Amino acid sequence: MTQDTSSNNSHNAEKPSFEKRPQAIEQDSFRQIRELTDLSNLSQDQQQVVMRVVHSLGLPDVAEQVRFSAKATQAGREALARNCAILCDVEMVKQGVTKRMIEREPLCFLNDPRTSELAKEQSETRSMAALSLWQSSLAGSVVLIGNAPTALFRLLEMIEQGAPKPALIIGMPVGFVGAAESKDALWKAHEKLNIECITLLGRMGGSAVTSASCNALLRCNLGEYY
Repeated sequence: MTQDTSSNNSHNAEKPSFEKRPQAIEQDSFRQIRELTDLSNLSQDQQQVVMRVVHSLGLPDVAEQVRFSAKATQAGREALARNCAILCDVEMVKQGVTKRMIEREPLCFLNDPRTSELAKEQSETRSMAALSLWQSSLAGSVVLIGNAPTALFRLLEMIEQGAPKPALIIGMPVGFVGAAESKDALWKAHEKLNIECITLLGRMGGSAVTSASCNALLRCNLGEYY
């Protein structure tokens, strides 16, 4: 009788080796990103943001779609150093901000009961309605919009109508309906509205890449560069 040894062989096969040390994994990731992207035309702080964007999406080519206003990284770093309010469109963005690097809990009003009532009254998305609750915290804040294009459109409307200006808007909503258009609107309006911004043109974006961009600035403030 012939014994089937295939299962035994699979158990005896060599297990793949992999890096287990967190810092080594991160360092090698950013080494590879530097090799795969051209960051030569960016400042040191801009490079850190772009590398985090690439790292979050796993797509080196996306580096070409990141846009910075003239003083975006400076304004963002200074505001974060002052422990400014961090305003988030969704909970996933809020949870993505590294808590060890901040002293104030980021704010998100998407699930506030008042938001649902406002959205019904005004026949609009909850993401838009939530911005009504941002007013008292907007001035000098860092705004993170990674999910809802309607929130970014509403924020631009509010600023145009005289709402307090954030120190920095990181606008990187993802999707097929309104995402690319909202980021294009932000980029086209930022000089006219005198606001600093970081955005990722096109459909790509999301909660992870948006919070990662904020984390990059927080790391710069701590002197953590790759």
